[in-house]
Amino acid sequence: MMGKLDRKEIHIISRNSNWKENTILKFLEKYVYSDATSWRKFLQILFLSLGVGFSIAGILFFFAYNWDNLHKFAKIGLVEFLIITLTLVTVFGKFKPLFKNVLLTGISILVGVLFAVFGQIYQTGANAYDFFFGWTLAIAVWVFVSDFAPLWLLFIMLINLTFSLYVKQVSSDFSSMMLYTIYSFGNAIFLFFTLFFKEQNFKIPNWFENILVISIGIITTIGMVYGIVEKNTSYFGVLFIVTVLSYSLGIYYGFLKKRSLYLATIPFSIIIMIAAMLMRLVHFDSLEMLFFTGVFVIIATTFMIKKLMDIQKKWRNG
Repeated sequence: MMGKLDRKEIHIISRNSNWKENTILKFLEKYVYSDATSWRKFLQILFLSLGVGFSIAGILFFFAYNWDNLHKFAKIGLVEFLIITLTLVTVFGKFKPLFKNVLLTGISILVGVLFAVFGQIYQTGANAYDFFFGWTLAIAVWVFVSDFAPLWLLFIMLINLTFSLYVKQVSSDFSSMMLYTIYSFGNAIFLFFTLFFKEQNFKIPNWFENILVISIGIITTIGMVYGIVEKNTSYFGVLFIVTVLSYSLGIYYGFLKKRSLYLATIPFSIIIMIAAMLMRLVHFDSLEMLFFTGVFVIIATTFMIKKLMDIQKKWRNG
């Protein structure tokens, strides 16, 4: 059975058949164009997110501009008052779940503002990772209760940032390759649980999964290229094994679920790694190798795009 047609395929069929114009328009409106309900939902989410975002930005600018004129109690009290008030509105207000979740995300950011204001007033001398670690713990319950993708994304970002600052400011035992390995493996675990819960019919948006896939691809690529260029054998083998396993599973999942992002991100990452290996064969200032590597990247990327387009065409045609 033929899969869902896109706009380009519909136009090709219309030029080579007796399909009437009014029938084509009805088909496009039903299966291709966004209807009024979709636009209302999109605009509702857009304006709601912009409203909360601009409100938080306004609060930050207010403190920045009036910092010297505010009493210590006023600085902390204002943020605490906003957090408590908005939390009560979220819990007891009769609003749609989407509005409550967006509001809760804004409150989670205000918690970070509260920690920053407290640290600035009393100059606690704590490391930056302490600040982000406290922020992460403070919103953990809200993250698990709300089950809201943007809030989960904020939570994952805070975990990564906390660990990064801890390594930079406290622990010096972590090599660069070890860090890249931990980041790659740790975020792959987040992606694994995302896909697992998605299979259990949890409502996880595709954009959340896509951000994790691209982030893992970037981190892994940088780590592998660093290991190749610097000839860093410490933990490079571990990262190589993690990369092979995660990329193999990613390719398998991409074909299984017909997700082209996996089939684009992973091969492109491999192309970059091979290019780094080619550049490492000789000195970087070799013009011939630079030219050869550039040609390889162009040809390999073109071939990858062509194969991906062929695969997508097969998927659309069943």
